[in-house]
Amino acid sequence: MTNDLVFTDVVKRFGDFTAVHKLNLTIREGEFFSFLGPSGCGKTTILRMISGFIEPTAGDIRLGGRSLRGLGPNIRPTALIFQNLALFPLMTVEQNIGFGLEVRGMPAQERRRRIDAMLDLIALPGYAKRRIDELSGGQKQRVAIARALAVEPEVLLLDEPLSALDLKLRQHMRAELRAIQQRTGVTFVYITHDQGEALAMSDRVAVMSHGRVEQVDVSAEVYNNPQTAFVASFVGENNLFPGRVVGVSNGEAQVDTAFGRLVGVNTRRLQVGDEAYLVVRPERLRLQPPAGGDCNTVASKVLGEVFEGVLVTVTLANPMGPPITLTMSNDGDVPTLTEHSPINVHFAPSHARVLPKTGLASD
Repeated sequence: MTNDLVFTDVVKRFGDFTAVHKLNLTIREGEFFSFLGPSGCGKTTILRMISGFIEPTAGDIRLGGRSLRGLGPNIRPTALIFQNLALFPLMTVEQNIGFGLEVRGMPAQERRRRIDAMLDLIALPGYAKRRIDELSGGQKQRVAIARALAVEPEVLLLDEPLSALDLKLRQHMRAELRAIQQRTGVTFVYITHDQGEALAMSDRVAVMSHGRVEQVDVSAEVYNNPQTAFVASFVGENNLFPGRVVGVSNGEAQVDTAFGRLVGVNTRRLQVGDEAYLVVRPERLRLQPPAGGDCNTVASKVLGEVFEGVLVTVTLANPMGPPITLTMSNDGDVPTLTEHSPINVHFAPSHARVLPKTGLASD
């Protein structure tokens, strides 16, 4: 039997409030799995149930076929890295890494070997005698990872451990974390509200809203093929055109919108009369119609143009909601657009998705 982490009908309530609604999910052994969502969506509650700090109100969590119910945090085969890292500031690096091993009664010689192996794993050989307050933010992150992995957990739980770092260091640590996970083969369960982290590091991502999993898939599918309006509006930028389905055929749906009839892929098999959002990514819009085949055309006017170096972002008027956004690569051929001038933008039906008109992300 594989050492998968399996949630079966897991519910967590706090009084009258339901934090997690009937979760059924399998996290595969050796997977880097992320729960992604805004604050209060239930992702940290799930992490605390895995670690044993709280128990499910209903349902079961099993690891390798063994129920985790009734097992305290100190005897579960898991390790948790907190958001604030919780390192011991007055201890050295080696004392921090070896703390859990010493508590478990590991002999000093074997403990020394394990500590050295962990220092090599996190690329900090020679740092054993350093105090924690002598380390940089990124080095502290690595020590926290080493301390957690030293006790050889079957599942490593990470509660937004990169949130306190600056952008450049956070991007570097994403690559470091992913590389460590791949070298060790330990199952990583990662909690974040940062979509860039989740998409960049994960084998699969679960997008959560109000205690429910909206979609579980690989990063590219979550981004390119959102299954709900919440996922479309939370993960990356999207232009959403509200309307009503007036025709369905050949896997596509026609939607009447404030900009006329637009066509997109009918991934959710909506029917004529259903209220819907047609969603399309800013980078999928074009100033010129795509060569060959049908295309959607949106007539609007320019509100502004922002130069961002690699990208140029154009905002267009939308009488029914937030401005439409068009993103272009700065390839040397980007035209200069005049504010308030009329403009037509185009996109292929295959680049748009028609989704049920449900709740959007507010964060």
